[in-house]
Amino acid sequence: MTSQHELQNTKPRVGIFVDVQNIYYTCRESYGKNFDYNAFWRVMAQQYNIECAFAYAIYRGDEKQSQFQNILRAIGFEVKLKPFIQRRDGSAKGDWDVGITIDMLEHGKNLDKVILLSGDGDFALLLGHLKSQYNVSCDVYGADRLTAEALKQSAEQFHLIDNTFLL
Repeated sequence: MTSQHELQNTKPRVGIFVDVQNIYYTCRESYGKNFDYNAFWRVMAQQYNIECAFAYAIYRGDEKQSQFQNILRAIGFEVKLKPFIQRRDGSAKGDWDVGITIDMLEHGKNLDKVILLSGDGDFALLLGHLKSQYNVSCDVYGADRLTAEALKQSAEQFHLIDNTFLL
């Protein structure tokens, strides 16, 4: 009989990287709903051995956001926070593109698959690099019309966020 530990070791090793702001806004814009991180985690844990999981968010000092970030931690994500920056000209900055890239490069070489939740086309080049340099396949989860075509094309598989992963 095969033990649970042996089954766990036969699953592909995966890293999950979530661009929290991107997923929040694309799900709200496309579906009028929020992303269900618990449902997503359950599906991923059934299919993969989750080696690392990062959720990249912006810190605004908001209590509701802090509660949400604690929920992500309880699920199993390591939450990385960056302060929200309001510029003098009124524009704002708060993206995690460089941080996500560094983590994907650092962890990707030790994984069988990388899973990115984002629609940001800036990551297309990164996915190609992971495949060519480390032979790591990359899947992307996103909302169809708000995910860059370049990102869809660079992914081994593009998974449309549907009601399975929506609250």
